[in-house]
Amino acid sequence: MAAKHLMWNQSAECMPDSKKKELQLERLKETVKRVYDNVPFYKKAMDEKGVKPSDIVKLSDVSKLPFTTKDDLAANYPFGMFAVPLKDVVRVHCSSGTTGKPKVAGYTRNDINTWAEVMARTLGCGGTTEKDILQNAYGYGLFTGGLGAHYGAEKIGATVVPISGGNTKRQILIMKDFGTTKLCSTPSYCLNIAESLREQGVEPSDLKLNTAFLGAEPWTSELRAQIEKELNIDAIDIYGLTEIIGPGVSSECMEKNGLHIFDDHFLPEIIDPATQQPLPEGEIGELVFTSLTKEAFPIIRYRTRDITKLSSGECACGRTHVKMQRVTGRTDDMLIVRGVNVYPSQVESVLVAIPGVEPHYQILVDRKGAMDLLEIWVEVSETVFSDEIKGLENLEKKIKSNLESVLQIAVKLKLVEPKTIQRSEGKAKRIIDKRTVYDKI
Repeated sequence: MAAKHLMWNQSAECMPDSKKKELQLERLKETVKRVYDNVPFYKKAMDEKGVKPSDIVKLSDVSKLPFTTKDDLAANYPFGMFAVPLKDVVRVHCSSGTTGKPKVAGYTRNDINTWAEVMARTLGCGGTTEKDILQNAYGYGLFTGGLGAHYGAEKIGATVVPISGGNTKRQILIMKDFGTTKLCSTPSYCLNIAESLREQGVEPSDLKLNTAFLGAEPWTSELRAQIEKELNIDAIDIYGLTEIIGPGVSSECMEKNGLHIFDDHFLPEIIDPATQQPLPEGEIGELVFTSLTKEAFPIIRYRTRDITKLSSGECACGRTHVKMQRVTGRTDDMLIVRGVNVYPSQVESVLVAIPGVEPHYQILVDRKGAMDLLEIWVEVSETVFSDEIKGLENLEKKIKSNLESVLQIAVKLKLVEPKTIQRSEGKAKRIIDKRTVYDKI
């Protein structure tokens, strides 16, 4: 593809490492002083650790600073973490979380401009230009996805179709009639669109779609391969979270071998989630971020709970940002079933590799007495479901065997007919944990 190495801001995206480290340190010092002077939570936390802003003299000194967790944000809900007066906050967003109080992010005018900048870089990673028509199927409103992608596309000069999520038939109609070339959505909703296309008899060749920017939930490389095959597009993994800025924290380029973290704005670390100690580059652990340029809602060493690893060096695309591996799961989404760690991504990678199985599944965990029970519902294709009983039995044995081999735990499997599992118009709900005592970390 000719546009594969286009960049929105080449000077920032290809910055020499030495220059970038100088910029990061300068911005880190400014941010630490800002939060110490303006956010009571951080002043108290830093004082308790015996660290002052003047103690930050090199980048590695970030490890001296206290962590921030989602519990800290909840304790200071809604505006207690803001570093500027509310009169300087021009917008607030909230997380899309389903438990507890939402995480609230505030933005100054400069923060909004920064957000548009990093989202322009994100969309540029997938070759977006002013000639594109971008259909934005992320939700608009308090969720950061919709407006984040919208502002980034407008900054590039692309034509934005702000359709938001849901109403899949209308999504497809708009794609065909408007000549959509780029799509923003969750991976599960993109898969939903692909399924609806098949049902309507619409071929990928009937569309002008060439790239989808997919984020907001973990997804596997196997699912990417299926999406790309079904829609004949490039599927780009993008990453962000409300607490850091929203989407626009990192993105794959067309090389698809890691997500470029826009580390002139967001300083990443990897820690051991158990010991909370920093891990060297290349080791898998929990991703931690410190914002470097945010004004309204700067954040220090935020524990994302996302599992990944970092790598540095120039990419084949020319960008020099540090890369993160695609997120393989979350420490707080990890299930512990009879002492075994179970991630939804493990289940998905098994199912996508088996012909006749749809990539729609649900993990149910229950407890009988002192025993945890793991049940997985799996959709099969219409052809397979209408097949003879023996064929279904053989497929069930194969899926069960493959799952138990990967998960290293006994699984109760239930094959269900197509459309049994509720489709997602946003983030897919993969886990239903019915235990009264939760074993999540």
